[in-house]
Amino acid sequence: MSLRLAALACLAVLTAPSLAAAACSDVASPGVQWRRCLMSNALLQGVDLSNADLRDSGFGRADLSGAILRGADLRRARLVSTTLTGANLEGANLTQADLTSADLTNARLNGASLRRARMFGASLRGADLTGANLEGVDLLRADLSGVRWTDGTTICADGSIGQCMSHSGTPHAASPEG
Repeated sequence: MSLRLAALACLAVLTAPSLAAAACSDVASPGVQWRRCLMSNALLQGVDLSNADLRDSGFGRADLSGAILRGADLRRARLVSTTLTGANLEGANLTQADLTSADLTNARLNGASLRRARMFGASLRGADLTGANLEGVDLLRADLSGVRWTDGTTICADGSIGQCMSHSGTPHAASPEG
């Protein structure tokens, strides 16, 4: 009898629809559950993904320009070469996200967590990092020209690559919590 139940349980598991696959086909909306979804090359300009669960998802070369990602959970998300120009990422959790070569020009990252995020070669020109947590962030070759720094008052000088330079030439360290 127990062998029969075990066989039925296995059959049920194998024939049940995948919850992850179903979630990945859900329409873009606030609070959507796109965890571990592959959205490479997706065209998502201006979509509202506020408070969405996007952990461990891949958005390589996707276009999220003007998207609203306020409060979204993007921990360990892969956003390599992703366009996020003018995106609202206020309060988003980008801990350990890979933003290599991403375009975050004029993005709002106020209060976002970028702890241990990889931003190698990313463009943050004109972005707002007021109150952002930059603990352990990799900004190697990132363009920080015109960025409003974590203190909310410093504007990084043009040509600030890899670190925020004040207009007097003094570097501003990436403080852990703004």
